Amino acid sequence: MLFKILRASEWAAFEASGRFDGSADDLRDGFIHLSDGGQLDGTLHRHFEGEAGLVIAEVAVGHDPALRWEAARDGMLFPHLYRPLLMADVAGWRLIT
Repeated sequence: MLFKILRASEWAAFEASGRFDGSADDLRDGFIHLSDGGQLDGTLHRHFEGEAGLVIAEVAVGHDPALRWEAARDGMLFPHLYRPLLMADVAGWRLIT
């Protein structure tokens, strides 16, 4: 399972439209930043420390050709989605307060 961390306003817009084109960082980089289970805590601490009302979406994109594993932080391979995230891709979600 892969994960996308969204701020409350991003999640609300995603729920309303069924499509997430990306955060400011995603749009700047040209892909949706995702994390695998082993990367999730590090991503939370590095990029969202002290923020409340975050949503962690469980993303199931399987073998989508738009998903690429690319070197990022400390040379680790991170999943990058080169298309909008769709609500149909979300297998579940949880709120972090």
